[in-house]
Amino acid sequence: MSFRSACWRLSCVFFVLLFGATGSRVMAEDLALEAEPLKTAVVEDAPESEKPDTPADPDADEINNAENGDTKALQSETPASAPLEETIHVQQLDDSTLLLSEQEEEEGGRAPTPELKEAENIDLKEVVLEPLATPLPTSEVEPELVEDKVNEAAVDASELEVLTQEPLIMLDSAVPPGTSTRLAWTPNVSFMGISAPTPVLVVHGAKPGPKLCLTAAIHGDELNGIEVVRALLYSIDPEELSGTVIGVPIVNLQGFRRSSRYLPDRRDLNRFFPGNEHGSSASRIAHSFFEGVIRHCDILVDLHTGSFHRTNLPQLRANLLVPEVTAITEKMGSIVVVHSEGAAGCLRRAAVENGVAAVTLEAGQPNQLQKSAVTHGTKSIETLMDSLGMLDRRPFWEFKVEPVYYQSIWVRATAGGILFSEVALGAGVEQGEILGVVTDPITNMRHELISPYAGRVIGMALNQVMYPGFAAYHIGLRSSVEDVEEDDFMEGLPTEDGGGSDDELAPGDMPPNEHGEGVLEDSE
Repeated sequence: MSFRSACWRLSCVFFVLLFGATGSRVMAEDLALEAEPLKTAVVEDAPESEKPDTPADPDADEINNAENGDTKALQSETPASAPLEETIHVQQLDDSTLLLSEQEEEEGGRAPTPELKEAENIDLKEVVLEPLATPLPTSEVEPELVEDKVNEAAVDASELEVLTQEPLIMLDSAVPPGTSTRLAWTPNVSFMGISAPTPVLVVHGAKPGPKLCLTAAIHGDELNGIEVVRALLYSIDPEELSGTVIGVPIVNLQGFRRSSRYLPDRRDLNRFFPGNEHGSSASRIAHSFFEGVIRHCDILVDLHTGSFHRTNLPQLRANLLVPEVTAITEKMGSIVVVHSEGAAGCLRRAAVENGVAAVTLEAGQPNQLQKSAVTHGTKSIETLMDSLGMLDRRPFWEFKVEPVYYQSIWVRATAGGILFSEVALGAGVEQGEILGVVTDPITNMRHELISPYAGRVIGMALNQVMYPGFAAYHIGLRSSVEDVEEDDFMEGLPTEDGGGSDDELAPGDMPPNEHGEGVLEDSE
């Protein structure tokens, strides 16, 4: 056989094989296409339980599941052989679906977790170089984190049974145990552009104990209490404190800036407690302060001085008919105590009526910083904290015991003129003794002010020009609690003389109360 014949035969065999394989594949595809309608018809006619589970188009099925909110299909792993574009597309659908699911959960009524601000732990002894014109910076932290810090604190094995101090929650902040900080209270009743926060100093002890609140300058011209609060709060180490001390050096910041007793609208803030959130401006301020600060107190000491050019012997004003209040006065060292329920609307009375044992500490005169008054007030509160087991401080008292006055009266000027006193603050007087002389500068007529009872001068007016009826001398009278509990305990005393606490109106204008007791006109 020739070479040409052999090549021709090999070519024929190659073409036969090629066209035979191609024809077989085409024929198989034609048979499959012819069988597809039959298969579809059989599936559609079959019951639901007998239909195949695998979808005809997996990509389209995944997209439909994503649109219907089904994330399970999209969360399955993408095959390694799938194109990169398909993998990215599926991941985008997965992220958008999860975001949609979170939005639906929030819109479904699930309230977001409330957040508190963790108060910054600062050393109150450090000097603040910048004025506090804006609320103090705080860091946001969830309540669970604050609790975790408490639980993670190192505890000695011998102290496992001792209760752990909890964080103090007030003014939208959480103060951890064993820290001191400055918070801010804002009454939100002035123009936002000129409003300023009132600093609230907090020392939250490392150990549990009572919450003691100290407030000063409810009347903006009374300065001694401001220094008492400052001296006490800046001297306490939170690691040594059992309990909490909350101090507000200047409650009436607007009055303090103007050296005025009153708010800008000439209202006395200490006549509107516990306040009303829908009332007058003064009532709204009182309500905001009472709810934001006083509600967190177990014990309250409200610091004041005399008013209207009067001065007071360091003394406590307290409702001695309330046992819890009486117990507080007995723990405050050597200081005069004067029984008084307090005028309606004053902070001390409102606090007592709301379950807070409260007293007023009076010392000195307005618009003055008097070292002796500040020292006496500081020692008295330190003695209280020592007696309560909050701090280990034992101030030295020159006089161990001071009397309790369950009754007191005011001696008023009988004529107008210039007052010159004959007695000193704190002096004992006898019945019929001359307290002072009022002289008319025009006629030179003199009017002597005589003490109607034996007692002690616990408050007095400074030498000044006065008008008839002006309260000049406050005389404390010895008596007993039994006399106070009787309705006629003031019988025989001049009903026009004050003898309680707080002047709701101008001095001399307050009527006697149901016991014949007028209110004190020197402060509160």
